[in-house]
Amino acid sequence: MVRFMGVVYFILFLIPVFYVLRFLSKTSLLHMLLKSWQSLIDRFHVYQFYKVPQFNHNFQENQLYRKISLYLNSLPNIEDSDFTNLFSGSKSNDIFFQHDNNHSVGDTFLSAEVSWTNEKSHVDGIRSYVLRIKKTDKRRVFRQYFQHILTVSDEIEQRNKEIKLYMNLATENERWRSVPFTHPATLDSVVMDTELKNKVRSDLEQFLKSKQYYHRLGHVWKRSFLLYGPSGTGKTSFVAAMARFLSYDVYDIDMSKVVDDSDLKMLLLQTKSKSLIVVEDLDRYLTENTTRSTAVSLSGLLNFMDGIVSSCGEERVLVFTMNGKDHVDGLVMRPGRIDVHIHFPLCDFSAFKSLANTYLGVKEHKLFPQVEEIFQSGGSLSPAVIGEIMISNRSSPSRALKSVISALQTDVDNKTTVKVAQALTSSGSGRSEEGEGGSTVFCRESVHTVREFRKLYGLLRLGSRRKEEPPVPLPLDRSSSEKEGSRHERIIV
Repeated sequence: MVRFMGVVYFILFLIPVFYVLRFLSKTSLLHMLLKSWQSLIDRFHVYQFYKVPQFNHNFQENQLYRKISLYLNSLPNIEDSDFTNLFSGSKSNDIFFQHDNNHSVGDTFLSAEVSWTNEKSHVDGIRSYVLRIKKTDKRRVFRQYFQHILTVSDEIEQRNKEIKLYMNLATENERWRSVPFTHPATLDSVVMDTELKNKVRSDLEQFLKSKQYYHRLGHVWKRSFLLYGPSGTGKTSFVAAMARFLSYDVYDIDMSKVVDDSDLKMLLLQTKSKSLIVVEDLDRYLTENTTRSTAVSLSGLLNFMDGIVSSCGEERVLVFTMNGKDHVDGLVMRPGRIDVHIHFPLCDFSAFKSLANTYLGVKEHKLFPQVEEIFQSGGSLSPAVIGEIMISNRSSPSRALKSVISALQTDVDNKTTVKVAQALTSSGSGRSEEGEGGSTVFCRESVHTVREFRKLYGLLRLGSRRKEEPPVPLPLDRSSSEKEGSRHERIIV
């Protein structure tokens, strides 16, 4: 009987305890009690701490830091962390978690419990991952645990490989910021000479396989390209195509945000291997360097291209773009600093046919001979201009081609006008030296003469076209004559 009453009392005791625990489970009190208990237990263990900084003492990125970040963000229990960041993925329905700074996330490996915290130094602002592990567990699983981290992070990188675009910032602590590189250009989609494209493709393929060859020569494993030509000729698209072909991240250096020569070196040191480093409009910056004081000197730029600092890292491709290289210092252009020169000219008839095929799906058209004739007479436009005309009129290939013809003809007329104006100006300047005040009088006459010449040029061109066309039979009446005349005018237009 006593035992029975004891069991009854025990059950009666458990019932309120059960309801109390159930109540606490719905509040933060239980969580606080568990943390307090864990803190009490921690006082009876000896822990070791290991710091993994984001950059080493040479300010180069610590690859282990990046791999640990990948690994921690893939842990299932990151969702149970006290504070976790949420981000959308490349797809609209993707949501992933990311470890928040200054908060801890736990992990278990071979029954050993560890914790990671991301901290920021108050001295230099560099972030570090701090590992806390029991001293007894450290002797048992330390090396195996880090090998596990490296293996998992490599698998994640291969599974989620995407090219990133890095941009340099003017802030002191964070020099590079990345965004996904989504430019769709490929070597197949870029419009350029087929033979030249194949040579570039072969050069890039050979570079990827030449690590031992470069080392045997005692050279740094890097390659530098110069893309030069007028604006709108496809240099930027070709850079994107190179990045896609190599599967390299792109580092776009904005020279206006570089503080000095040392800052430019530091930016280079903080780039990773397997990267494509781009400096656009280099000729403009060099021109500014000669006319006024700039943040980066010519010497600093040359050291960036092939100095000692450029050897601190391998498997890099440097790409410089220019509108023209005729007035660029020969020190910049020598081999070693620039290995491959690729010219991007204005559009010719061959490139025009490629554009028509790509943008309009047209391989042959009755207007092609007329387009070719205008190209041969000196007409030229950039591929960007012609491409935009075709995009705007893609629903009607004939209208698109007529618009291109009109734009090319306008370019020819403008060039002819400029040449005549220059010739008249040069002859007029000779006459103006014979007497005073002649230059002012000639300036007015030359403008009038240019206008008259343009009218005459248009009439001569109209007459030449009429001579090339077959004779039209005489009309039987006035109405038929007017119809034929209007039809003829439409053909000329």
